[in-house]
Amino acid sequence: MTHEPDPQQLQEKVRHIAGMMTGAHVAAMIVLGVRLGLYKALERAGPVTSDQLAAKTDLQERWLREWLRGQAAGGVLEYRGEDRFELTPETAMLLADEDSMLYLGGNFDGLPRLMNAVEPLRESFRTGLGYSWTDRGEEWVTGTEQLFKNWYRQQLVPVALPALDGVIEKLRDGTKVADVGCGTGIALIEMAKAFQASDFHGYEVSQAAIERGEEHKLGANVSNVTFHNVERDPLPDDERFDVITTFDCLHDMTHPDDAAAAIRVAIAPDGVWFIADINCGETFDENLENPVAPMLYALSVLSCMSSGLSHPEGAGLGTAGLPEPRMRELVERAGFTRFRRLDIPHAINAFYEARP
Repeated sequence: MTHEPDPQQLQEKVRHIAGMMTGAHVAAMIVLGVRLGLYKALERAGPVTSDQLAAKTDLQERWLREWLRGQAAGGVLEYRGEDRFELTPETAMLLADEDSMLYLGGNFDGLPRLMNAVEPLRESFRTGLGYSWTDRGEEWVTGTEQLFKNWYRQQLVPVALPALDGVIEKLRDGTKVADVGCGTGIALIEMAKAFQASDFHGYEVSQAAIERGEEHKLGANVSNVTFHNVERDPLPDDERFDVITTFDCLHDMTHPDDAAAAIRVAIAPDGVWFIADINCGETFDENLENPVAPMLYALSVLSCMSSGLSHPEGAGLGTAGLPEPRMRELVERAGFTRFRRLDIPHAINAFYEARP
């Protein structure tokens, strides 16, 4: 076996890894574009010069000129000649339209927060302990909210809930609902607005998330939502909830089995547990076929696995830690006897229904 690098393979790796470095730098400029509102200013504006963009945004022309050139060189903006740059309708959906289901601006906006996690995570690699959502504070809470809010607001009630047998009828008639790991309550409040006869309860470990949820509740003017800090006010064990939801949180938990067991004793005998979690393969070989696998594993280290290992005995499942077979096992260990995957389209998640 030779230890000398193959020249052709070396060049391929240079292009590949240098491309990642180029992408990282372009991503930093996208963050600036999102935070400064530059994509919004460019939306439907046609080809513009840096002078025109400066007049429109009240920002400095020289800085905008360099930013525009970099964005065009990176293929984000289109260069139309004569120092004119254009944001196409397609890219506008991704970076300007915050209501678009394809909007990626929130993902880019969270990159500085993720990069700031790199330094403290050096210690995690030495000790094995990660960082909980309580450790991370308000910035992580608001950033995570941006990633899911459009789906909650546009798809949860009209598309996802009807896929659950009999749930819409229960919600309309009036029932009790718990959202475990509710974050800032966007999903909870959307359901509460749609089904005012029902009583909704959010259970969350992060006090910062609960406080932001209370702000959302006030802004939405709903009275049928109550938030609970599970450290002080855990799920009751009296089978009071007809519907329980967990959205993108089980794989983050230090003790997902304990959470599933708590859900089992809190849910009514004919209740429904609606689960959303990452759509992934059971093995690493399967996940290698997923084009977003590099991002999923990076997010695992930076966020999901870190949360799951924030306790010395944490499960540390990671972002790709609950593929369908393991989710089924988790649900059955908790005492649920019926489990099925739901046909709900989503770019990242799989959805399941579990019943006692």
